[in-house]
Amino acid sequence: MASTDVKTPDHPVTQVVAPTSRWKTIVGNQQFILLVVWIAMIIGFSLKAPIFFSSGVAGNILLDWAPLVLIALGELIVVISAGIDLSVGATVGFSGVIGAFAMKALTSGGTGTVPTLVVGVLVCVLVGSAVGLINASLINYARLVPFIATLVTLGAASGLSLVLTKGAPIMSGPADAITLVIPWIGPFSKPVIVVVLITGVIWAFLHKARFGRYTYAIGSNAFAARAAGINVKRHITKVYVLSGFLAGLAGFFFYLRLNGGAPTSGLGMELDAIAAVVIGGAALAGGVGRVSGTVLGALILTTVTSGLIIIGVDPQWKRVVVAALIAIAATLQAFRKSEGGAS
Repeated sequence: MASTDVKTPDHPVTQVVAPTSRWKTIVGNQQFILLVVWIAMIIGFSLKAPIFFSSGVAGNILLDWAPLVLIALGELIVVISAGIDLSVGATVGFSGVIGAFAMKALTSGGTGTVPTLVVGVLVCVLVGSAVGLINASLINYARLVPFIATLVTLGAASGLSLVLTKGAPIMSGPADAITLVIPWIGPFSKPVIVVVLITGVIWAFLHKARFGRYTYAIGSNAFAARAAGINVKRHITKVYVLSGFLAGLAGFFFYLRLNGGAPTSGLGMELDAIAAVVIGGAALAGGVGRVSGTVLGALILTTVTSGLIIIGVDPQWKRVVVAALIAIAATLQAFRKSEGGAS
């Protein structure tokens, strides 16, 4: 039988890989886009009103950003776990009211400012954590979906706040507490610096620790996470307690700004928190989201609010701007998903 010679090429065949589109790369980095949008907003508002680009305005923006980013980070963790927390705004007001009652009693008894504030912040975070624990219990054991469970606590917390205060702020706490929100280093006050540090801790927990891995796993596929040995109920409890804890801390922050506890201090903030999370690139279906995106989303929201006020535009236009930003963010998510799924 004659043999057949098979000729092989002298040079190895190399696989040609199509270069990644620069447009896809840019669209895929939503944090970069958000940073560009935020800088463009600062430039635009500064051109319209030069006073916008000042340390004083930056300080006010940071004072608005700090409580919002606290509850937005809690919301982010819940959303990554494929849940939702509608109670964070009401928890801000309720925890601030209970903390104000405690600080008023201590001040009336002659307790000093520092121990009074320490007790106040502990009361606020404990109340917030308790609301988060109730949310988790309703979800894990009453089998309520997160939307309904947190809607229940939203109504209960906001109602109790109004009943306990009769709609009036609770004052007569430490008179000099409000001085803490005065800028300390540039536009940064001491509480804002604490919030920045807390943001760093949350970033480490979510992106570098087992807590974050479990949260992403549950949000991506709770059944698979349970099969992998993750105690889903216990972790969901941690997620909602942490969200409540951060909302309670935001309640204390509002106390410092107002020098009192107002039952409506967190009114509607759950929607702003969800907006910051979505604008920051998190998927409401769960399993997707980053701290950096949420931080920028909160900065954009507070910058829009301050900017519209300074240039003399009705602040209600903020709703229109936020709606447009949410639509753009959702479109970018859909674009990335469709491109990722294309073969």
